[in-house]
Amino acid sequence: MTQPIMVGCDLHDRSMLLKVARGLEEPLTMTVMNTAAGRQKMIEQLVALAAGSEVILAYEASGQGFGLHDQLTAAGIKCFVLAPTKLIRSPRQSRQKTDEKDALDLLELLRGHVLAGNRLPKVWIPDPQTRDDRELVRARLDLSDKQTALKTQIKGLLKRHGVTRPESTGQGWTVKYRAWLREVTAAQQPGVGARVALGSLLRQLETIEKEIAELELRLAGELAWSPRYAAAVRELVKLPGVGVLTALVFLTEIGDLSRFMNRRQISAYLGLAPSSHESGQTSDRKGHITRQGPARVRRVLCQAAWCRAWIGKDRGDQSGHDKDRGDGSDTQRGATTVYQRLVAKNPRRKKIAVVAAMRQLAVLMWHRGRDALQPATSREPARREACCAPAG
Repeated sequence: MTQPIMVGCDLHDRSMLLKVARGLEEPLTMTVMNTAAGRQKMIEQLVALAAGSEVILAYEASGQGFGLHDQLTAAGIKCFVLAPTKLIRSPRQSRQKTDEKDALDLLELLRGHVLAGNRLPKVWIPDPQTRDDRELVRARLDLSDKQTALKTQIKGLLKRHGVTRPESTGQGWTVKYRAWLREVTAAQQPGVGARVALGSLLRQLETIEKEIAELELRLAGELAWSPRYAAAVRELVKLPGVGVLTALVFLTEIGDLSRFMNRRQISAYLGLAPSSHESGQTSDRKGHITRQGPARVRRVLCQAAWCRAWIGKDRGDQSGHDKDRGDGSDTQRGATTVYQRLVAKNPRRKKIAVVAAMRQLAVLMWHRGRDALQPATSREPARREACCAPAG
């Protein structure tokens, strides 16, 4: 049987450098422009070079998304997108980094996978609809960051010029506080420059808040109750501390919930599993969490976990269904939250308690969302197939 053509691709905004080889042959070097015409020319050249055999290409995931993967797959070329954080590179390789070496490293990884069955650190490719949904949810999160930054700038401006907030405006960004800020822009103090800058920041804040309201309507009124998310969102928002936005971030960033087989896999994917170090006679030492995977999910889980901790009322699942799963969560009636229980043991380890609460909540959301989208009876055939499938 003819061996496939294997390609390691170092992808950039304007160009692509390819290392092409069949089997263990010496690789050829190709440089292609990263344009629509350039990609099409590359596909035609690879297909012609393969002469009827399979073409397999690998490249690193980047900010360019999965457009190249889609185009190659549509042309009949098997494509792997690799996770940059899981590619092992020595310190010397990091110091002597070139496009040609990167492409060659990807080719060698691909050779090991195709010819020897080695594991390939590939990423899961979401479908186009999930990618589109992510854009809307991420835009909403980005607006929150901009809103927080503007509020911080306003407070910093007032502090620099010694303008003190009146006690009558209350705490937080109340209506009275906002009215007072508008009065400051028309007052005699501080100077003209500071007042103009404050007025500009307030107008920017109002614009951002209008955009947030517009996206909230899109999220809560349309996306959350679309057929692909409605069942899961309906279950997730029942959990204390979880709102529509948190549920949508969790569902869109993770994607197919059924691809995880247990709580350890979902925790590791979200970067909530502790790092470990074991070498020789040294016992396994646990360290900080790995922080791998989608940071946006960890962010909303942290906010939700704090909400659950301060509310102090973890209603849980009264049916006891979650308790039988063995996820370590306190879901019985009247039980305290994981955060409260761990802080009671050691008040100086609140961060560890928060991470534990985040992990508990993530596992619980995974169970609830998966059950809502795919009942247990329909998951069994897929689970048995996954368990019997070869590694890699």
